[in-house]
Amino acid sequence: MGNPKHTEVSVARQSPQRPDADEPELDDADAPAESGTATVSAEAARALWDELRIDPVEIALPAGTGYTLRAYRPARELTPTDVAERDQDDPFLARRQVAEEDEEDDDEAVVILDEEVAQEFAESDEEEAKGRRRDATDDEDAKADSEEEDEDEAGDEEVPVFLSHRGKLLLFKTPESLVSFVRSGAPNDLSQLDSWNELSERVEPADIAPLDEDVYELDLVVENLRGGHDTWDPTLLIEAGEVARDLAYALRLPAVLDMLSAGSSLDDLDEALRATVDGGVGGFFGRRRLKKIGAQTASLGWRTIVGKISAVVDWRD
Repeated sequence: MGNPKHTEVSVARQSPQRPDADEPELDDADAPAESGTATVSAEAARALWDELRIDPVEIALPAGTGYTLRAYRPARELTPTDVAERDQDDPFLARRQVAEEDEEDDDEAVVILDEEVAQEFAESDEEEAKGRRRDATDDEDAKADSEEEDEDEAGDEEVPVFLSHRGKLLLFKTPESLVSFVRSGAPNDLSQLDSWNELSERVEPADIAPLDEDVYELDLVVENLRGGHDTWDPTLLIEAGEVARDLAYALRLPAVLDMLSAGSSLDDLDEALRATVDGGVGGFFGRRRLKKIGAQTASLGWRTIVGKISAVVDWRD
């Protein structure tokens, strides 16, 4: 006689309409329906973000991982985040501001003391100044036109803006808490967007599903760089640089922008990593450039950047 177990398996495969009595009956129609519903939901969420031109973002920092929102708009359409209150809470910046105010007071005192002396020369200097102004008028007009053109170009450039408030990045530990905040009407820097009200009416927790390219692991950057050139992860480091620049601009962190500016050592690291990803001859030279970049210098620089970003995060549960 054959093995009974093998017989049962064979029968089950041949007659799926008659499952074993000990096993729960499966409704084959359920699985495709659930999969199809999930696909439709994901597509609907993506359509929402594309329509409103806002994206969910996930950022991992040493203190934890959170969700936020980011958009890109022409600079002329945005009011920068107000960092006055944040800067007052920074003791180092407060001391620097006090020192600058003292210097301004000293300068004002000198001006007052010299006022009578200056008046004696005012009349004789007036005619000479008028002549200089006439000669410089054409140059100033040309310069003004050039500056206006530069301002127009800068105003048309799309810049990042995050879900932030008074210089603080708002990070939410769950999609539910993020959606609750959006619906609450609480003040934030994204509320100035023309699509914000519609988002607050339509967004659901299931919509907070960032794309892979909008997930950033800043918590891994320093450790990865410490591992040495052979262990560096180009994708991780390039994406970290992108979001760090966006955050530094949107949250007004000039020190971070300087550290990542063109010609800096961290910018050289970024360019070399991009070259290795592109491959070819450029990739060969990129790998040679990477070997010249000190792992310790890079890790220390990034530790400073991650620390400065972490210092301006407002965690929301």
